[in-house]
This record gives sequence, C-alpha cells and structure tokens, in this order.
Amino acid sequence: MVIFFQQVLNGIMLGAVYSLFALGLTIIYGILKIPNFAHGALYMWAGFTSLFLVINFHTNYWVSLLIGMAVLGLVGVGIERVVFRPLREQPHINSFIGAVGLIFVLESLSLIVWGPDFRRFPPLYDQTFNIFGVTITLERLLVIVAAILFIILLQLFIKRTWMGATIEAVAQNPEGAQLVGISIDRVSSLTFGIGIALAAAAATLIAPVFLVYSTMGDMPNLKAFVIIIVGGLGSIPGAVIGGFMLGLIEALGGGYISTDYKDIFAFGILVTFLTIRPTGLFGKGVR
Repeated sequence: MVIFFQQVLNGIMLGAVYSLFALGLTIIYGILKIPNFAHGALYMWAGFTSLFLVINFHTNYWVSLLIGMAVLGLVGVGIERVVFRPLREQPHINSFIGAVGLIFVLESLSLIVWGPDFRRFPPLYDQTFNIFGVTITLERLLVIVAAILFIILLQLFIKRTWMGATIEAVAQNPEGAQLVGISIDRVSSLTFGIGIALAAAAATLIAPVFLVYSTMGDMPNLKAFVIIIVGGLGSIPGAVIGGFMLGLIEALGGGYISTDYKDIFAFGILVTFLTIRPTGLFGKGVR
C-alpha cells in the first residue's frame, strides 16, 4: 500500500502539470477552433527562460515563473497576430501547416540559443515529508499546490470577470459576440496569450523535477492532445479531469508494470476512449 500511495502522489503531481498544460491548449482551441501544435515548443522555451533567469540573474524561482509566464504570454499574443490571425478565414490545413512550421522555427532557435545539452535547475528545496510511510519532497508538493492554484484562478477568471465572459461568448458564438460589440481579434490575442502563459507555468513548475532540453515539449504536447480528446474538445473540466486521469494512470502503470512503457499508456487511453466515447467525457455529439 505504501508503494501504491507513493505512485498516486506522483500521479497527482504529473496530473496537475498535465492539466495546466492542457488547459492552455483547450482555451486556445475554444477560440480559434484549431489545435496549436506549437504549444509544446513554447512550453520548452518557457523552461529555458526561467532557467536562464535563475542561473544567470539569480532570480527567485517563483519570480522567474511569473516573468516566464508574462514573457511567453506576450510571445503568444504576437504569434496569434502574425501567424494565426491571417489564416483565420483560410482552410484549417493552412493553420496546421503554420503551427508545424512554428515548431521547427522554435526548436531550431532553441538549439542555436541554448544548445542541445540537457540542463538542470539548481536545487530549490531539500525538505522532505513522511506521511504514513509515503515520502514527498517539498519541491513536488509545491508543484501540486501551485498547479492547482493556477487552475482555480483560471476558472475564477473565466466565470467571475467581464473579460472571461467575453472569452466564453466568443467560444460559444463568435458571430453573436461580434454583433454585440466584442472584438474577436482582441479576445483571440488575449486567449492565446493566456493559453501560452499556462503552458509556461506548467514548464517552470515541472522543470526542477525533471530536465530542460530542446525537445522537452514534444511528449507533453502529444499527451495534451490525448487529454483534451479524452476530456472533450474545448471542455475546461474535461482538460482538468483528463490531465489527472492520465497522470495517475501513467504513474501507476510505470510503478507496477514498467517505466519503459509509461508513455504508451496515454495513447492506449486515447484509443479506448475513441472506441467507447468518441466525443470524450464532456464533449458534445454532432447533431
């Protein structure tokens, strides 16, 4: 049972980060109705940005997290304006090609700027807690708490603020929102910036636990698409629940079966859900 609860704790940590990452992808899809395949590359840049601030400027880790979110959020606004907005009225394949091209640009730039080496954050906290035989480091505990806090803040922003209401309005009915005076361009830029900022938060939270490298966003990107398909495209609750489900299954499968196959579990879940419920947990069928 100790091993079981240890893996559950690891799964909750992974699930919190996966949910945060997938939330950014979900709200972008809800507005633009296109999958941002470059989400993982921007996640990678956030990890390097925070690492650069901590190592070179001795910035406090939490301050670097907020700076990274702000910087990548602004980058996201620029990308929406330059790459995706001109393609809004074009066939979706054009946006797909644009996103794939953006991946190559961002990953190539990372190799030029940061190099191909794997890098590690300096140790942040060395405290550990032992609860009924289950050991957790303060570092991992803070990852869980911070990720859940960001998820709650996003939900409050969407449900309790005027700007959040405009985002929901555009996601549900763009034409109707435009008729009542809501700027689609402004909402699209804001949403893209928020989505990338959430990915930046996820990258900075998980980076001290793992490593920072030029392709660190590739696998989380694929898993995020699994999460939003399992949860239902465009569903915020679905992204959260799907993220925690994937984290728990991955941790338990890696602990009891083999860590060599932990990444396969995500795609096993996808195939199962597409077979049983193609619309996902909270998705709506086409009438």
